[in-house]
Amino acid sequence: MNNQDQNGQNRSVRQRKQAQGHSIIKWVVIILAIVVVATGGIVYHYFSGALEPLNPDSKQQIQINVPEGSSTRQIASILQEKKVVKSGAVFNYYVKSHNLTEMKAGYYVLKPSMSLNTIAKRLQKGGSATPVLLGKYVLIKEGETIDEVGSSISKASKFKQAQFLALMKDETFINDLAKKYPQLLGSAIKAKNVRYRLEGYLYPATYSLGKNTSLKSVVTQMVAKENTVLKPYYAKIKKEKMTVQEILSLAALVEREGNTKTDREKIAGVFLNRLAIKMPLQSDVSVYYAVNKSFGANLTTTDLKSKSAYNLRIHNGFGPGPVNNPSKSSILAVLHPSARDKDYLYFVANLKTGKIYYSQTYDEHLSNAASQDPSNK
Repeated sequence: MNNQDQNGQNRSVRQRKQAQGHSIIKWVVIILAIVVVATGGIVYHYFSGALEPLNPDSKQQIQINVPEGSSTRQIASILQEKKVVKSGAVFNYYVKSHNLTEMKAGYYVLKPSMSLNTIAKRLQKGGSATPVLLGKYVLIKEGETIDEVGSSISKASKFKQAQFLALMKDETFINDLAKKYPQLLGSAIKAKNVRYRLEGYLYPATYSLGKNTSLKSVVTQMVAKENTVLKPYYAKIKKEKMTVQEILSLAALVEREGNTKTDREKIAGVFLNRLAIKMPLQSDVSVYYAVNKSFGANLTTTDLKSKSAYNLRIHNGFGPGPVNNPSKSSILAVLHPSARDKDYLYFVANLKTGKIYYSQTYDEHLSNAASQDPSNK
């Protein structure tokens, strides 16, 4: 075979090999393309599905805790672990791509039926500093009396109001609480002529009513919460040479007399100025309690002259004890009163605007009262 034939044969072999190589590359490219398309489809399907609520029909409530300093990725992981979202990775991508990353620490109650956007927006608003109660619970509002607390409990639970009020008269139970919280209840135990020894000591908050929760445990929760709130201020109360019973008695009046922090502090100052000169507090809030009328009801001349020890219109001092369960805001107002140096002894509110006018003398007070009375206009 001559060189020309040999070269032709070699060239033919190389061409066949090149053709085979091209064919293999072509099929590899096709297979890779199919894999990429298929993978892309799977990823797209997964991603699209993960953007949807985990369970649109779920009514389940799930509590999560976002620790201080948590990254978006860590929060996403918590959500997936708690089964609030389908994919933590997808949630992480979603919030970053939509600039929703400024989420805050705290306790949250979320649902698997929520969209990623709803969850992210909820997390941006900030959570509760303490665990949120799920299931049955009772809300004790600021300024509720023990009778009203009993009504709230009876509406929210299996317990009857009569059962609750009987417990409020159970001296053995109350003495046990006093042993457990001596700084809180020491002065309450010594008080005389009180209607309910625990009036003022059931802190306004939301309390759990679990299936096996007893009435005593619910009340103990309330008293324990009151102790927790007041604990940082026991030294201050002692320094002011007052008792917890006296502080709460004033706070209960302040609770109903003022709505804003500023007014509560000024009103507390007025009451303390009156006490300093042995002048009756003359708060109608005490009269409502004395005659067992709901706050805001019409008071008669007879009501105002009630001989009840709680009627501070005619009796000097703090009275037997608190006439409701005041908020921390009102307690702090009594501990940190304002404008005492202005020697205010009177105040009157404009019922239309809510603005409160203060005065030093009775004549000024009458003038303020007349100008705020709609019947005089």
